[in-house]
Amino acid sequence: MSDESYATSLAVGVSAVVAFMTIGLFGRQTTARQAADTTLEQMAPELETQFALSALPRTLRDRATVFLLDPRKGYHMSRKGTSGVACLVQRTAWELSDFRNDIYIPLCFDAAGTTYLRVIMDAAALRTQGMSPAALKAEVEKRYRNGTYPVPEKAGVSYMVSPIYRTVAPPDLKVHTTSMPHLMFYAPNITNKDIAAAPNLADHSSLQYPFIDRQGIGEQSYMIQLVGETEKARILDDERALVAALCAHRAVLCYPESKD
Repeated sequence: MSDESYATSLAVGVSAVVAFMTIGLFGRQTTARQAADTTLEQMAPELETQFALSALPRTLRDRATVFLLDPRKGYHMSRKGTSGVACLVQRTAWELSDFRNDIYIPLCFDAAGTTYLRVIMDAAALRTQGMSPAALKAEVEKRYRNGTYPVPEKAGVSYMVSPIYRTVAPPDLKVHTTSMPHLMFYAPNITNKDIAAAPNLADHSSLQYPFIDRQGIGEQSYMIQLVGETEKARILDDERALVAALCAHRAVLCYPESKD
């Protein structure tokens, strides 16, 4: 099915590593406390577009497709690109089994990652149609098992070099607004053991080398490569206006987070 069709329908040490390998590092663990209000707000189109495209290096943004979220219906295409890369801000993380209203994950997929883009768009549409969080998780897992969601057939990359995002994050696997620009290479059913990786959520330096993030199911696994600290600082500096606009849009998106 084409992108257009989907746009319209659609703890430290061993214990920390085990949790990471089982559930996923970037926004993929069920939290004990659910958001008090699960209603998603409508972002201004200009801000949402800028936030989505911030997941890409600047030189790739002009030719990317952009999808925006209508909280009442799902995603729709707002701009048709020419590069095969598509960007959006993910607001429903099906792996959480929890419809929070404070998840914001800007990311972009190349053509090889069409399945992963499709899952995000389907999850948003099913949420608007009244499916429960647990039923959505079960439905996505079923679709992976029966082949409705085929894993990528070739190597590819998802870009997440935005200055900030908000989801479950190290070191405590709680929801934070954080800055960890990175690239995600498709690695379905690959584990940290396969690549001899030993990520330790309490030791950020251990995350500077490639490791596997299993996002809810083995088929949705990625090899993560964080950008270096110098590049991260440059991204934050270049995107100061966006970071300020996001903070003005909603307090939970302020970075650094308030200690109050």
